[in-house]
Amino acid sequence: MSVIERLLRRDGERVDALVIEPMNRRDLRRGVMAIEAVSYPKSWSHGVFESELAQVRSGARRYLVARRVDGRGRRRIVGYAGLWFNLDEAHVTNVAVQPDEQRSGVATALLLELADAAIERGCVAWTLEVRVSSTGAQELYRHFGFNPAGVRARYYENIEDAIIMWCNDIQGDEYRVLLDSIRSGTQRRNAP
Repeated sequence: MSVIERLLRRDGERVDALVIEPMNRRDLRRGVMAIEAVSYPKSWSHGVFESELAQVRSGARRYLVARRVDGRGRRRIVGYAGLWFNLDEAHVTNVAVQPDEQRSGVATALLLELADAAIERGCVAWTLEVRVSSTGAQELYRHFGFNPAGVRARYYENIEDAIIMWCNDIQGDEYRVLLDSIRSGTQRRNAP
């Protein structure tokens, strides 16, 4: 899978790297559940995550974690994301980043890996739901070519609407160029 993906910041002489890897059950207690709890008013349970991870083995899902690795080799989970494969489409199940790591490129790195997985799988489109109030997330998804396609009324906690977003034609050259552009922009922005 992924090796060190990006150099994202310098703290004195220490260089922190971001590594994207497949999620495993141990990751749930090592950081995923804590990030889930601060990211969503009604978070998924440990059991829901275990059920999702069980479907990874059958090829129906892909779950990733983003780990920050410091100069001493210490690793901590700073984000995670998931993808559900349904015939020739992929559905982003979740993307969550630790609050102090938001807007540092973690979600972008995770989405790039998910995009590659969807393309490799032969998916022609991918979709997601996002809270109406999550304007930052909506902007990130637009950057990846997602466009609003509808609304799910009271989707979140039976209170807040969700915007349904779709990104089509992900097997085409145009989408490859977009992903390459995102990768190049991330590398340039985060170069040491």
